[in-house]
Amino acid sequence: MPGMETLRIGSRGSKLALWQAEWVKARLAEAGHLAEIVIIKTTGDRILDVPLARIGGKGLFTKEIEEALIDGRVDLAVHSLKDLPTTLPEGLIMAAMPQREDPRDVLVGGTLEGLPDGASVGTGSLRRTAQLRALRPGLVVADIRGNVDTRLRKHKEGQYEALVMASAGLTRLGLQAEICEYLAPEIFLPAVAQGALAIETRADEGPGWHAAKALHDFQAAATVEAERALLAGLGGGCQVPVGAYATIEGHRLLLRAVVVSPDGLRLVRREREGTVTGAAQVGMRLAEELMASEARDIIAAAQTAPTAEHD
Repeated sequence: MPGMETLRIGSRGSKLALWQAEWVKARLAEAGHLAEIVIIKTTGDRILDVPLARIGGKGLFTKEIEEALIDGRVDLAVHSLKDLPTTLPEGLIMAAMPQREDPRDVLVGGTLEGLPDGASVGTGSLRRTAQLRALRPGLVVADIRGNVDTRLRKHKEGQYEALVMASAGLTRLGLQAEICEYLAPEIFLPAVAQGALAIETRADEGPGWHAAKALHDFQAAATVEAERALLAGLGGGCQVPVGAYATIEGHRLLLRAVVVSPDGLRLVRREREGTVTGAAQVGMRLAEELMASEARDIIAAAQTAPTAEHD
């Protein structure tokens, strides 16, 4: 279309990140917007030989992309929403949240009950590690880094007998055949906003913001709003192993949450129901309930052990 501005989409360079950016690019094209993808390397992409828990908190996979947004080098950014801190930099806004993929965690290489004691299970997440230790203390949980393909290759080479991964990433890459078991959220809660994408733009109501708004899914936004309000109410950046999962039935929203000590020995589960339109209030009230329980002590103890949730 002559004269039409080409929007620049900022993305990480991993296969999954590029799939997500290409998906958004295709949806924008359907709405009549031209776009191109600009690959940006983040801190989390550069540091591959150190467990994420030792590097720092949220923002490892978003900071450089957000800087490109602020500088005007890109017009939109596509993130896995669980990588995005609950507080955005000044001048940026979450313009849209497309339809959410399956939020559940999955096991590759076996089932939770079927894996023998002593089996090594790879994960880069303290949340997953803590829940695995709580449910199956006989397993050996080992840190793993790398993108989806790298993790699957390490499993096939025998470095790990099983992996815990996100259903969303495997599904988006057409790798559902690798999944041995979907972990029910009633027993194994996923990360806040797992399976959701965020389209971040400048808060200037410019072309990027206007284009992104057409991709917004209100039901996905409500579930994630409840989960992120919960995380913010627990301190947001405290980075304690927290799992959350919101579901909608009719006009009602149910939010489940768990706070687990890193060793898996202390675990607090709670749930709360409310209206879809009051999603944020459901999350905040559940956070208050958790902070009035033993979860407060678990969170306080975890303050000195920051972690980043990444898949």
